[in-house]
Amino acid sequence: MIHVLVVDDDFHVAEINAAYVDKAAGFHVVGRAHTALQAMEMMSAQQVDLVLLDHYLPDRTGLDLVRAMRQRGLRSDVIMVTAAENVEVVEAALRFGVLHYLVKPFTFEGLRSRLESYAKLRRTLRSADGRSGAGQKRVDEIFGAVRGPAGSPAPTAKGWSGPTIELICRVLEQADTDLSAQEVASKAGISRSTAQRYLRHLQDNGTLRLSLRYGDAGRPEHRYSRPRSRS
Repeated sequence: MIHVLVVDDDFHVAEINAAYVDKAAGFHVVGRAHTALQAMEMMSAQQVDLVLLDHYLPDRTGLDLVRAMRQRGLRSDVIMVTAAENVEVVEAALRFGVLHYLVKPFTFEGLRSRLESYAKLRRTLRSADGRSGAGQKRVDEIFGAVRGPAGSPAPTAKGWSGPTIELICRVLEQADTDLSAQEVASKAGISRSTAQRYLRHLQDNGTLRLSLRYGDAGRPEHRYSRPRSRS
């Protein structure tokens, strides 16, 4: 079992991310921290294999926390999950050894692919443990596990916005029931016509599931949902 610490200053987002992690096979959330200080205390007190880390924290940045972790000899691995997408932060994350960098908003599938590649990396490292030499093939497998998340979505087709697709998928992931185009538009903060266009696109490529709700009269209402993953 891989022990995960979720670090995010937003209590609601931390709960959502923790729920995502607990849905992934082989992962277990051991704590939630909302400041860098809380995160450091939790890592010092218990086993934490992986930190799911936001960059924007009230007492210091996520990268500051990573630097402090390394200075104290804490070897927990890090996946950044943050709205920070400027090149300087991404470059610094690479230099500090952050394994993956996931930009908010993201879907469960987006996070799960990173978690699966991390689990694959741990398996690959364990299989090479104790050998006198890894060999180029084994080295390539290790670096491939770090840089190539399993099940990564295909590049966004021309004419479609990746962030908008991620936003709509997240809205549907968080919903307790299926939603109409108007409900998706309202929750995502986009126009109804944009929501309809993207929902049709996502339905066509199999990302979403369409159901029809029939009323007393008139045309049936289209309702959309995310297919539930099998665990």
